Amino acid sequence: MEFIPFRNWLKRLALAIFGLHCLGALAQEKPATDVTTPLHLMKPDYPIPYGIPEEAEVKAVLDRVYNYLNEVTPAKVVDSKTGQEVKDFNRINRDAMLEQGDFRLTSYEWGVTYAGMLLVGEATGDSRYTGYTETRLKLLADLTNFYRKNPDLDVDRSSPVHSVLHPHALDDAGAMCAAMIKAERDKQNGSLRPMIDHFIDYIHTKEFRLEDGTLARNRPHLNTLWLDDLFMSVPALAQMGKLTGDVKYYDDAVRQVLQFSQRMFNSEKGLYMHGWVQGMEVHPQFHWARANGWAVMTLAELLEVLPKDHAGYADVLGQLQAHVAGLAAYQHGTGFWHQLIDRNDTYLETSATAIYAYSIARAINRGYIDKQAYSGMVLLAWNAVSTKVNEKGQVLGTCVGTGMAFDPAFYYYRPVNPYAAHGYGPVLLAGAEIISLLKNSFPKMNDSAVMFYPNEIKTDKQIFGVE
Repeated sequence: MEFIPFRNWLKRLALAIFGLHCLGALAQEKPATDVTTPLHLMKPDYPIPYGIPEEAEVKAVLDRVYNYLNEVTPAKVVDSKTGQEVKDFNRINRDAMLEQGDFRLTSYEWGVTYAGMLLVGEATGDSRYTGYTETRLKLLADLTNFYRKNPDLDVDRSSPVHSVLHPHALDDAGAMCAAMIKAERDKQNGSLRPMIDHFIDYIHTKEFRLEDGTLARNRPHLNTLWLDDLFMSVPALAQMGKLTGDVKYYDDAVRQVLQFSQRMFNSEKGLYMHGWVQGMEVHPQFHWARANGWAVMTLAELLEVLPKDHAGYADVLGQLQAHVAGLAAYQHGTGFWHQLIDRNDTYLETSATAIYAYSIARAINRGYIDKQAYSGMVLLAWNAVSTKVNEKGQVLGTCVGTGMAFDPAFYYYRPVNPYAAHGYGPVLLAGAEIISLLKNSFPKMNDSAVMFYPNEIKTDKQIFGVE
């Protein structure tokens, strides 16, 4: 008989016990899938809700956002020393300020939010949303008129509406002006016209431009184009063309789109770079998601009011179609887009995804792009965005305000924060346009289960005679 040292015997015993344990575990382990289910009927495990949302589900998300914003953005003037509301403007002094909430009422982000509230009101018939915008814009109009009559109270630009009275960048003027024109076109009472005229004069005649008339900034370098500035200018110019009928505003809007695109659009990728500097021989391309959002939203909103017989209409339409095709190629499987669109190791970002959902859904609703090709991706985008609205109504996963850089780390590590104001207007716009899509287009996400028709739902078998 072979003699086995005690130490080796213990090792063999341990291995045997371990082997028996593994066999027992395998014997008790259940199959990973139900082998009785036909393979073609197995359900995928989607990390994001998949399918066509109900209108009521979309509205519930928007209501959470509305309730939160209505609570945290008061429309009041207060005395900064006493905290008391100032209802009688004759009592306004240099201590007057807008009551502080979570967000400012005069920022470009809130210009987008005002437009979003108007669109939700239009899509749903819920007057609370329209009232949100009307109440706050009326307050701003009243304050602006007061300070114009009392300039001594604003000598140091300390008034609550100093950015309205003294815009010094397109950020101060464009988005607010566009929202005001939309509200003015709805009400047609003239109350917002002084602010509108003041803003559009700044955009059209005072903002710095390159020699060919392209709107530009002198930061971070001389003669720099920011993609963001398409949205901070063109929708306001286009809306002013619609409001006044003056073709010069349409001409300027189209010129900005075409001249920005000539310098900044990568036709191979179908994406825009964030910044372009005239003095650079090489132009580093960082395809920041939200800036591309501002661009595609600009194109959709320009086409909304641009006369079809305008000489630039076909070019703008072609640019929109090229950009949408480029964006579609980079959508993540969850429905989101990355912070740097073509860099999959950057985080998934909410505000850009919401802007794309709005702009592409609007392009579908207006017939600018193929409904069958894009309705599935835009519904997936909305489903993704809806998961980022918490029970309080805050929008999560939004990149904070972002300047321009020419290195990747700057974009990779920008923080996200629920108080980044850029997320709220896009979510409202997206939800409103998705509701319109559901009402009018009867979209289809895939080839299983059902197809949508105006008054009925039919299965594939009923329609085609196939399973």
